[in-house]
Amino acid sequence: MKQIIFSFFLFFITNVGAQTKVSGIVLDETGEPVAFANVLFKNSTEGTITNDNGRFYMESDNNHEVLIVSFIGFKNQEITLESKVTYGMKVVLLEATEQLNEVVLISGKQSKKNNPAVDILRKIWAKKRENGVRKFKQYAFDKYEKVEFDLNTIDSALMKRKIFKGLEFVFQDLDTSRITGKTYLPIFLNETFSKVYGDNSLKEEIEEILGNKNSGFDNNQAIIAFVKDLYQNYDIYDNYLKFFDKSFTSPLSRTGVDTYNYALRDSAYIDSKWCYNIVYYPRRKNELTFKGDFWVNDSTWAIKNINLEVTKSANINWVKEIYIEQDFEVMNDSVFLLKRDYMLSDFSFQKKEESRGVYGKRTTVFDNYQFDKVQPKEFYRNKGNPLDPKLIVKDDAFWEENRLESLNKDEAGIYKLLDTLKTVPKFKSYYNVVSVLGSGYVEIDKWNLDIGTIYDFFGFNDAEGPRVRLGARTYRGQNDLWRVEGYGAYGFTDKKVKHGISGKFLLDQKSRLIVSGGNRRDIEQLGVSLTATNDVLGRSVASSSLLTVGANNRLTNINLSALSFEIEPVTNVRVSVGGTFRTLSSALPNDFSLDYIDATSPTGIASEIRQFDFNTLLVYTPGKQTIGYGVERRDVNDTYSTLLLNFTKGTNGFLDSDFNYSKLQFSYSQPWQLGGFGRLMSTVELGKTFGEVPLGLLSVVPGNQTFFSNYGTFPNLDFYEFVTDTYAAVHLEHNFNGRLFSRIPFLRKLNLREIIGLRGVWGDLSDENIALSAPATINTPLRAPSEKIYYEYSLGIGNIFKIFRIDFNFRGNYLDNPEARPFGVTGTFGFNF
Repeated sequence: MKQIIFSFFLFFITNVGAQTKVSGIVLDETGEPVAFANVLFKNSTEGTITNDNGRFYMESDNNHEVLIVSFIGFKNQEITLESKVTYGMKVVLLEATEQLNEVVLISGKQSKKNNPAVDILRKIWAKKRENGVRKFKQYAFDKYEKVEFDLNTIDSALMKRKIFKGLEFVFQDLDTSRITGKTYLPIFLNETFSKVYGDNSLKEEIEEILGNKNSGFDNNQAIIAFVKDLYQNYDIYDNYLKFFDKSFTSPLSRTGVDTYNYALRDSAYIDSKWCYNIVYYPRRKNELTFKGDFWVNDSTWAIKNINLEVTKSANINWVKEIYIEQDFEVMNDSVFLLKRDYMLSDFSFQKKEESRGVYGKRTTVFDNYQFDKVQPKEFYRNKGNPLDPKLIVKDDAFWEENRLESLNKDEAGIYKLLDTLKTVPKFKSYYNVVSVLGSGYVEIDKWNLDIGTIYDFFGFNDAEGPRVRLGARTYRGQNDLWRVEGYGAYGFTDKKVKHGISGKFLLDQKSRLIVSGGNRRDIEQLGVSLTATNDVLGRSVASSSLLTVGANNRLTNINLSALSFEIEPVTNVRVSVGGTFRTLSSALPNDFSLDYIDATSPTGIASEIRQFDFNTLLVYTPGKQTIGYGVERRDVNDTYSTLLLNFTKGTNGFLDSDFNYSKLQFSYSQPWQLGGFGRLMSTVELGKTFGEVPLGLLSVVPGNQTFFSNYGTFPNLDFYEFVTDTYAAVHLEHNFNGRLFSRIPFLRKLNLREIIGLRGVWGDLSDENIALSAPATINTPLRAPSEKIYYEYSLGIGNIFKIFRIDFNFRGNYLDNPEARPFGVTGTFGFNF
């Protein structure tokens, strides 16, 4: 995502399409901005509301000569417009001594009682399940969507910068936004045509994508996936609308009266239907809210038109503006159906008016509605991969026939612009730099090879000291049917070379039958996850973290070979079977021991484990969306749950394997979007080992001695502080997204976000397994949290300077353990909305 957004900033507009355009700021007599003032063209229903900073922009396809600005407690201002385009207006409202009646004045806190707008809202709630497609048992319709990205706020100073030398031709197609009045340059367009089927009785819906086209990036699944994740579907009748992983309170929500002020502004006939116009705006700042208005029919109480604009003070990063319009058509006297949806987002590093950014615009058109055509339940189960570009990239003839809304001149020009840019060497250079920063790989096209990742090049641990690593992978394209990758590493303290190599091959695309295998010989910090998979090249961050709490000396020499077969018989159900052979020994025997009693050893003690295991893995991810048809696919969303069941059977004797045992593991992870209260992430893990095994094969409760917050670990536990053969663990983490801090005056403007966490684990360790690993207890105590549940809790502050998060972690019990850490601070950083 970051790669794409940043690449748009590299390209940084003034055709006049509308008849009347106005912009400016509304102030009071002291020079303070007047927020939520009404701005209307006289003798029309076209209007807007000033934002938190008193600014407004509006345009109309009609000619208007007078602008009216009003606000309760002030005299109305009628301003004569001397030209079709009037920018930079400064409107000063004078205090009124008596209420004027010419225009409906709306501002300030509105009463919840005896308010006709709230009475209408209650009628909307009562009828909303009968409006639109919800009124029918089954439905189907055509859906056409186009997503466009534009560079905005382009001026002559920007065009003259050296970065654009040789690229001046891109500025020939500038336009002006009808929403913000800013100049912009269209640079990317993605079109999708699909058929949507739904069954309200089954609560099922499926979207069959029939065509996809994007400018300059054919088969670029990363961009298609980004667009799909960025602009998810929403229903204005829902209580909360999700944008950019944030839940905004809908103005039609049942909790709306506690979040918004509502006022009845006007009434009029629209398409022969008598409708009421209601204005709404937030009661408090810094919450995830909108301002705008909607028209509602007086008999069906269905929405005819609605405008939503995110308030400037909303706690969301990198997005300066979000504006939404929805229009509904009347199918008959009682049914209103969504006809057109338009959404504009202004992505920017700052929320200042003059700051440059990227517009993201999505237009969705709906047509050819059909109802009550029953489809069998199996029809909704066989969803397949709805974003498979191999099946959906279509030619120009397809789009001429199926576009439900024609491209305008600027949109049509984007395809030509990107085709031209791809031939410019300077653009290619910029694109390659951004690609390296985004993926971590340096592409060598002539060899079909990627070098990287650059972020793994340097590391440190107590066994190897300073460490360097260089890796590579084959890469012909995003849909390669096979991939081979590997790396070499060298530690400057132990003076040893390490390596890893793996390959995977897609044998059947329909069932996604994949065979994979490889070998890795390295030093690793094991036990950082209770439910780990056998990824040959997987290596935890803790294995080479530059900074740790205490000594990072409980490291293991590992030599792992693996072979597995994976198949996806049903969408989002993966089954994997395979085998692994590994040898394990301590990388620092004087500090950390994996010794165990071995009657066949001359000394009676063995220091190395040789183990062959059969593995069966079942993973179910309902609701997961992926894109691509090669051996590797990309996830589109992160809102799905994950259920994992893993069975491991260790066999002794085969390849001189040491132990005969069985291990059963289960985990369930689920994100919960709790409306305006934020997002909760929950994970439950259960496991049991049957048979006698040494320390190296036990289940280690994952500690965290790094300074990075890592969900799924216990930041106040040292590595190997608790080991188990039977365990049950729970992790809970809730992000309130600033809901609490927004109500504290001196914190409100900082847009901080509060995070709380609670995690606990119970485990047991049999006497037999303790006795087997008795030699290791010289420097590695064997303890399990069996007396009581071990627990931790944390309080975190996120969105510090928009990118940092700090967690204050507290240990709840077992404080008498040697060198127990009752308190710790961890953190992380990243670009999040």
